[in-house]
Amino acid sequence: MSRLLILGAGIAGHTAAMHARHRLPSPHEVVVVSPNSQWNWIPSNIWVGTGFMKPEQVTFPLAPVYEKLGIPFHQARAVSLHPDGSADRPAPHVTIEYTSPDRQGQTADLDYDFLINATGPRLNFGATKGLGPEAHSLSVCTYGHASQTAAALQQSIQRMKRGDRQTFLIGTGHGSCTCQGAAFEYLFNLEHELRRQGVRDRARLVWISNEAELGDFGMGGMFLRRGGYVTHSRVFTESLFTERGVEWITRAHVREVAPGETSYETLDGENASITHDFAMLLPPFTGVGLRAFQRDGRDITADLFAPSQFMFVDGDYRKKAFDAWAPEDWPETYQSPRYTNIFAVGIAFAPPHPISKPMTSVTGTPISPTPPRTGMPSGVMARHVALNIVDMMTGKAEAPTRKASMAHMGAACIASAGADLVHGTAVSMTVFPIVPDFNKYPDTGRDLRYTSGEIGLAGHWIKHALHYAFLYKAKANPLWIAVPE
Repeated sequence: MSRLLILGAGIAGHTAAMHARHRLPSPHEVVVVSPNSQWNWIPSNIWVGTGFMKPEQVTFPLAPVYEKLGIPFHQARAVSLHPDGSADRPAPHVTIEYTSPDRQGQTADLDYDFLINATGPRLNFGATKGLGPEAHSLSVCTYGHASQTAAALQQSIQRMKRGDRQTFLIGTGHGSCTCQGAAFEYLFNLEHELRRQGVRDRARLVWISNEAELGDFGMGGMFLRRGGYVTHSRVFTESLFTERGVEWITRAHVREVAPGETSYETLDGENASITHDFAMLLPPFTGVGLRAFQRDGRDITADLFAPSQFMFVDGDYRKKAFDAWAPEDWPETYQSPRYTNIFAVGIAFAPPHPISKPMTSVTGTPISPTPPRTGMPSGVMARHVALNIVDMMTGKAEAPTRKASMAHMGAACIASAGADLVHGTAVSMTVFPIVPDFNKYPDTGRDLRYTSGEIGLAGHWIKHALHYAFLYKAKANPLWIAVPE
């Protein structure tokens, strides 16, 4: 019997666990470790943040699902990785610390034959002074944060109904942020809610982002074929902002969030500030801080993890000029180059280089997005990794055979722009490949047949349907495997 240990139960970890358990013969074991007791469909947190949904509509308890699937579940956080074993425990293992109320603070060691690191990100609010729900800004990164944001929004709406004007600042709270898409989606759901409540005329909406231009989304932007001609996503996005009366500040690194005021630096070295009544600013990400040790106790964290604390996998991490990178430099199997039984998926793996061109301000501050790798890409790579490990555990293969490089993978994204089944809209976008390939597609970097962008009510209906479809799948309900990642 072999054991697959999965660290993390988000989109990537949960997907990997379900597929591995579905395919593995019963003598083999799948074990999941996650500090959270609830599974959260994070893309719908933006609806919680406007009050359209409640936290219980985007979450469910993990333990009953894993009990149904026959997967041992530990509500705990991974503390340290011992891939060669230790002096008193020869098998490869992970030390965990329980977060469940009944075992809070207790530690244990879990052996493994194969390991998937799907721990996701640490929300690094501390990178910017005053950033975060415990300081002076709001967030939709967790369902708890989103619920707090919804309450603050209702307070602002009540003030506007009494005749006050309010300024809303939405965007990224640091020069190295990843998730522009989540902030973008929240911005337009907020704008829709203000119109629905009849107070849009008393609101100033301002977008602030580390993108070089609107429509970058951490992917260097994209070209779209629309109405018989090819246009850039910047034009597509600027038209939406203009139509909805939203101001924008790009190429910005937020330096500090104070009560009612945010200061920032731009690429050209300008230092400025903006006053506001409501600020929802997303943080940068780091890895969760998992440490690694050799059998003799020597710390080998730097051998397995990048300085960002994300795990090295089979990508090319040599230092190169941005223009010298190639699609082949991106990981394909997400296998550790040092330990063939360790893999990392989703946000947990270290991208080898940015997709958007890295930029630095005249004062030396990096201001550019880091690569997104959430949602659909996380699910796809998790499934491929899980099936590769199944083949290796059952003796069908000695090495990974399935590949899921973001340089050869497409993605679809539907960003709600107003959660209403009759009057809502959504920005529906597809891109192929995620990492542009200017050798294969010299003019645009991507295949225009599969790279598109549309705005309309139909997209919102699809997003709403997907919300329920993915929750259905994640609960391992009958025929869950028919719902694609």
